[in-house]
Amino acid sequence: MADIKKLDLNDPAIKSADIVAGNVEALKALFPEAFTEGAVDFEVLKQLLGGTIDERDEKYGLNWHGKRKARQIALTPSTGTLLPCPEESLDWDTTQNLIIEGDNLEVLKLLQKSYTGKVKLIYIDPPYNTGKDFIYPDDFRDSIRNYLEMTGQIESGRRITSNTDTSGRFHTDWLNMIYPRLKLASSLLRYDGVIFISVDDTELPRLRLVCDEIFGEENFRADISWQKRYTRSNNTVDFTDVVEHIVTYARSDVFSVNLLPRTEEADARYSNPDKDPRGVWKGASFLNPATPAERPNLCYPLLNPNTGITTNPTTNAWRRSKDAFDKLQAEGRLYWGPEGRQAIPAIKMFLSEARGMTPINLWTHEYAGNTDQGTRDLEQLIPGKVFDNPKPVQLLKRILEHGTNDDSLVLDFFAGSGTFAEAVMSLNYVDGGTRRHISIQLPEPTDNIKFKNISEITKERIRQAGKKLKSDYPLFKGDTGFRVLKLAPSNIQAWEPDAADLENSLLKNAEHLVQGRTEADVLYELLLKLGLDLCVPIEQKEIAGKRVHAIGGGALMACLADGLTKEVVEPLSVGIVAWQKALAPAVDTRVVFKDSGFADDIAKTNMAAILNQNGISDVRSL
Repeated sequence: MADIKKLDLNDPAIKSADIVAGNVEALKALFPEAFTEGAVDFEVLKQLLGGTIDERDEKYGLNWHGKRKARQIALTPSTGTLLPCPEESLDWDTTQNLIIEGDNLEVLKLLQKSYTGKVKLIYIDPPYNTGKDFIYPDDFRDSIRNYLEMTGQIESGRRITSNTDTSGRFHTDWLNMIYPRLKLASSLLRYDGVIFISVDDTELPRLRLVCDEIFGEENFRADISWQKRYTRSNNTVDFTDVVEHIVTYARSDVFSVNLLPRTEEADARYSNPDKDPRGVWKGASFLNPATPAERPNLCYPLLNPNTGITTNPTTNAWRRSKDAFDKLQAEGRLYWGPEGRQAIPAIKMFLSEARGMTPINLWTHEYAGNTDQGTRDLEQLIPGKVFDNPKPVQLLKRILEHGTNDDSLVLDFFAGSGTFAEAVMSLNYVDGGTRRHISIQLPEPTDNIKFKNISEITKERIRQAGKKLKSDYPLFKGDTGFRVLKLAPSNIQAWEPDAADLENSLLKNAEHLVQGRTEADVLYELLLKLGLDLCVPIEQKEIAGKRVHAIGGGALMACLADGLTKEVVEPLSVGIVAWQKALAPAVDTRVVFKDSGFADDIAKTNMAAILNQNGISDVRSL
């Protein structure tokens, strides 16, 4: 008999992605014989993996008190949701950008179903371990409640994690904060994706080891030294601190950094002394840095075709194999000197074949801006000092230039003053790109009179940056808007019976949804939990006097109206079927109703039966 399944907080479909369950399924697909009655048999798994198992007690790596808990925190699904706030947004109906207010740990969990494997570049500028307090909590028994408490949304006040440099947990607290966030972020990256992380000297060594573990040591790409200031300080005892680090890891070896445009200075090194018809070239050495003993396979007599004299390797092996040498010689790509009598040739590298220039790991203030410029960038948009040490837009544009395509989705989950989002809009203007940004910021309270919390600064900065961009360049038609979403407990009420008063408990829980929540609130939770993009188009239509929503071209349809009697159900279901067929989604449609919207079980059963008969079998209620 057709039925409508009721969703509750324990249903996997209403939680964020269960990473543990996904890992288990992946392992089961690779090694089904290692599972007995649904559990892993580690002895069998060890045998299947053979010599790749390291069972030594002492191992190289980074360990700290709380690491196991930090790993577990990243694997625990969230039951929260994100509430839409059109009134705080800009160009809500058309924008593809997101600003999300909330504890980034919970938000990253909620984004897993919708954005896993879709983000091209992540940039973060997390709190540096300065020996002062920072607000991110280390009690995760009820993360949503922690978030509401520390942002002053429920009684308790502002909770701060003590992290003074006299504490024995000085590095531990910072590691427990950053580890689960990086673990969650890694799964959001595309296989050709990359993450850039700003850090100072204090935690650089530990950050490298954490990233080696999460992203793989082989995926380390660079430790970029950024010259944040260019003047000396007379206030330091030892060395003046003029650089910060930007640690860069790829998601896999598929990532390739975007090269720099060629410069006149670089091209001036090319010439054409032998009038080669293929154009100017520069010579590359045929000598290998390795010795003959180190590379015996690259040692052979080298014959100069002009003199007939052979040269054997002595202190250095050759850079190319014998077959490669013969090929280069046949193609006229070896230069034996002005008179053709050199013992060892140079390899011709033609300018016409040259790619761009590879970036270096020292970014001077001329190339990537400095902290003074970052302050000026922000003050041009919001007068007065509202945020300490914002990064310059120029720095983040450089990161985007090296790591993104012109249509990439990018993420910053420590958004701060919103510099990264401004850089995205600015670069889109420069190259005509359509990059999208997701910016996540904790609404941490401030002492600023104008802005009650940091996320208010984030929104205002992005709002003013877009306004200035369009004022300065009226022909620019790029996306400068954003949708604001805010972290909150789920729209679905948990069953909390009072053993002393079960009758009233039943009455209070008759409505399955949290009081005061809107249809839009529920719809956006459905987007999250069903893995749809949070900027997906949402259409609505009146059918049988009830409002019906079609999301993602019909991938999801929802009617959250009351008064679904047996008289209403037939025309409503027929209308839903007709609209679904007209939309013709590429995936199976899920239809969701409000459970309390049905007048009785007969109406509910009839709705399921009609939809099932017309090929819509995934019907749920909230």
